[in-house]
Amino acid sequence: MQDSILTGVVVTTLSGLVMGTSPWPLKLMRQFQYEHFAFVSMLFALVILPWAATLSLCPNALAALKTVEPGLLIKANVFSLAWGIAQVLALLCFVRIGVSLTYGILCAIGACVGVLTPMAFKASGVFAAAPDLNSPAGLTVLAGVGVMVVGVWLASLAGFGREKLRRAAASPTGPAAANRTHRSGFGLGLVMVVVAGVLSAGWGFAFAYSQGPIIAAMKARGAADFSAGIAVWAVALVGAALVNTLYPACLLTRNKSWKVLAANPREIRLALIYGLLFFIPSVLLGQGMLLLGALGASVGFGIVQGTLILGGQALGFISGEWRGVSGRPRAHIFLAIGVLVISMLILALGNSFAASTPQ
Repeated sequence: MQDSILTGVVVTTLSGLVMGTSPWPLKLMRQFQYEHFAFVSMLFALVILPWAATLSLCPNALAALKTVEPGLLIKANVFSLAWGIAQVLALLCFVRIGVSLTYGILCAIGACVGVLTPMAFKASGVFAAAPDLNSPAGLTVLAGVGVMVVGVWLASLAGFGREKLRRAAASPTGPAAANRTHRSGFGLGLVMVVVAGVLSAGWGFAFAYSQGPIIAAMKARGAADFSAGIAVWAVALVGAALVNTLYPACLLTRNKSWKVLAANPREIRLALIYGLLFFIPSVLLGQGMLLLGALGASVGFGIVQGTLILGGQALGFISGEWRGVSGRPRAHIFLAIGVLVISMLILALGNSFAASTPQ
C-alpha cells in the first residue's frame, strides 16, 4: 500500500511538472496565433491521441462503452466542457487583468474546488471511500490546501513584481508611465477569472467522477488497468474538445487564416508536441489518482496543481524570464516554491492518514 502511494505521489508530481513546462513549444512559434496552435494541439490531445490509444489498446472498446450508463458519460463530458470553457476564459482574462493575476486566482480557486469537492461529494470507484472533510485526513488536506493558496499568492506576487520591473526598464518615460494600468474591463475580468477557476477543476472531475464504471467495463473485455484508464480520458474529453477545437476553428474561419496552417509545417509539429505534452499529464494524473487510493481524486489533483506552478516557474527560469530580476520579486518566487513544496508534503501526509485508516 505504501509503495503504491509513493508511486502515486511521484506520478502526479511528474504530471504537474510536464504540464507546467509544456508551453515551451509555444515560445518557438513565430507565425501561429492562438487559433492556429490551439486547433492543432487540442484536436491532437483531446481527440486523436486518446481515441487512437483506446481503440488500439482496449479490446472491444466501443462495445464496452455501450454497457456504461449514458448519464455517467454525459456527466464526465459536462465536467470536461467546463474545463474547456475555463481555458477560453483564462485567455480572455490574460488580456483584461494580466497573466500573473489570472494565473494566481485561477490556480488558487481551482486547487480549492478540485481538492475539497471529492471529499464532500464522493466520486466513483475507489474514490467513493474518500474520508470526510472533518476527519483527521480531511483536516490535514484542508491545511495543505490553505498552505498551497499562500504559495500561489506568493507566486502571483512575484509575477507582478517581475513584470513591473520589466515594464519600468522598457518604458522610455520611466516607472511612472510604466505603472499606468489600463482598467477597461478589469472588474469583468475578475469575475471571469473566478468563474474560470471554479470551472478549471473540471479536468480532474471528468476522470474522478466517471472512471469507476468505465474502467470496469473495459477490464471486463480484457483491457489492462493502464489502458482502461486511458479509455476514461477518451470518453471524458469529448466535451473539452468541443470548446477547444470549435472555438479556434471559428476564429480561423472568421480571420480567413486556415492557409497559415498549411504554410507552416514546422509550427504544426510544435503544436503537435504541445498537444502530446497535454495528453501525457492527463494520463499520468488519472493513473496517479488511482494509485493514491481513496483520497487520490483530491490529493492527486492538489499535487498536480502545485507542481504545475513549479513547472511553469522552472520553465520561466530556463527561458530567461527571470534574467536580471532581483530584489523582492526573486525573493517572493523562491519563498513561493518552498511554500508549495510544503503544501504538497502536507497533502501527501493527509493521504497517508486516509490509507492507514480502516474503511
